[in-house]
Amino acid sequence: MNFRSFQVPYSVDEQYAKKAAYFSMEFAIHQPLKIYSGGLGFLAGSHLRSAYELRQNMIGVGILWKYGYYDQARNQDQTLQVTFMEKMYSFLEETDIKFQILIHDHPVWVKAYYLNPETFKSAPLFLLSTDLPENDYVSQTITHRLYDANVATKVAQFILLGIGGAKLIDELGFNPDVYHLNEAHGLSAAFYLLNKFKSLAKVKEHLVFTTHTPEEAGNEKHDIYLCHKMSYFCGLSLDEVRRITGIKDDQFNHSLVALRFARRANGVSALHGDVSREMWSHYDGICPIINITNAQNWHYWADKQLYRALEEKNDIAFDDRKKFLKKRAFEIVADQTGKVFDPNVLTIVWARRFAGYKRADMLSWDTEKFEKVLANTKYPIQIIWAGKPYPLDYPAITQFNSLVQISKKYKNVSVLIGYELGLSKRLKQASDIWLNNPRVPREASGTSGMTASMNGAINFSTDDGWIPEFINHGNNGFVVPKADYENMSVQEQDDYDLNKMYEILEQQILPLYYEQPDTWRQIMKNGMMDVRWQFDSNRMAHEYYELMYKAK
Repeated sequence: MNFRSFQVPYSVDEQYAKKAAYFSMEFAIHQPLKIYSGGLGFLAGSHLRSAYELRQNMIGVGILWKYGYYDQARNQDQTLQVTFMEKMYSFLEETDIKFQILIHDHPVWVKAYYLNPETFKSAPLFLLSTDLPENDYVSQTITHRLYDANVATKVAQFILLGIGGAKLIDELGFNPDVYHLNEAHGLSAAFYLLNKFKSLAKVKEHLVFTTHTPEEAGNEKHDIYLCHKMSYFCGLSLDEVRRITGIKDDQFNHSLVALRFARRANGVSALHGDVSREMWSHYDGICPIINITNAQNWHYWADKQLYRALEEKNDIAFDDRKKFLKKRAFEIVADQTGKVFDPNVLTIVWARRFAGYKRADMLSWDTEKFEKVLANTKYPIQIIWAGKPYPLDYPAITQFNSLVQISKKYKNVSVLIGYELGLSKRLKQASDIWLNNPRVPREASGTSGMTASMNGAINFSTDDGWIPEFINHGNNGFVVPKADYENMSVQEQDDYDLNKMYEILEQQILPLYYEQPDTWRQIMKNGMMDVRWQFDSNRMAHEYYELMYKAK
């Protein structure tokens, strides 16, 4: 294959003829390709799958992480152990593309690998690596670990994705109409393009930006002198950088500059669009921020047999399938924890990235209520927790480990490790209730609930992210009614949400599941139908073309 004048290797649908290059630090395309950490990657993976299904003229640009994010193992006492294993990918194709970029005024060799669209049914994906014998050891480590904790390494990773990705596109001769930054990690591409086009106006014509972070403090900032020293700005002097970016202090805010350099940006849910516009409104020179709600790829995630039974109105087949899915997933629970779960018992699953605001262990905060629901023989429940904390987020790791210790006391509570695409799908199939309880409004989107619905799980959530666009309480899911959170302390908000969750669980969810199985099944079906089109990433990928790539 000729990679020097690259065209997508399938016929392009005319309405998606505009060429787009999609930059992301992580892509969760399929379980064997472990170059992702969580939701951002799950979203990017679904986007590339839908781009393939819709025959869009898009390529993905990412990084080939030698050790991935990390492998989740256990210590002797079952608590979390962070391990790093070298990954081997025989399905990636070698390209003849190798080039140098400057990092810290030092030439670093970059090699590009290719994921063929037919391998996992995704748009073409190019992955960059510096783990080459031509590089010194420090340069090799740039592509070792996703989101490396060392600040200089992380800035080098941003330079590789942005400048390296933009240079790769020139090497490919792809000439995209649009450079799409999925989060601001690849923003250094804008400085490469500024060098190329010699005009900020021209850069703006080509750049669009998706922000996923609903709070200013969560947006990446680095010391501007460190960025300059590391060649982030492609040879611009600091005075020029300040003049062009409008950055006055010594903190280089990647998201803020992305919003000033892009012609259009988007939040990832209707609520997040509002939050983002409000959050950035006191800065000048910001591009318009619209919203395109995140979605997940139905063909990849949905259980087709469950949908077939729904369409055929065959309730016996529907119930049988869900029970089979639960039973199969419970084999994993038994294997990891030695606990045998019952497919007839209401199963609650909380599984996603561990982070403070997501409040993984919230149900356990009220010991009395927690023990009462776990001991209820009339309405028994089973709870599964899973997810990966960031390997150096010690409060989140402590939270994970405390749940492990709690789980040792109960035969109907388990905590699983290895939360990646494969386990994620199994847990959504195992789940009757997909529990999601972030502090409102700190979850930008929260797409795990979409794929849960695609597998017959019912969402039970605080009213954040995509949930306000989806849940009709008691009809297709259950939602904690919003309170006046803005005038509450964090403690008051936590207390309110916790009490409401237990109230809804005990008074509505449990009696419905055990006493009104026909109503319960209908709620499952309503969720499956409501998520099918509105939250399938084909809708999202189409909207990106219509609202971001084609729009001026």
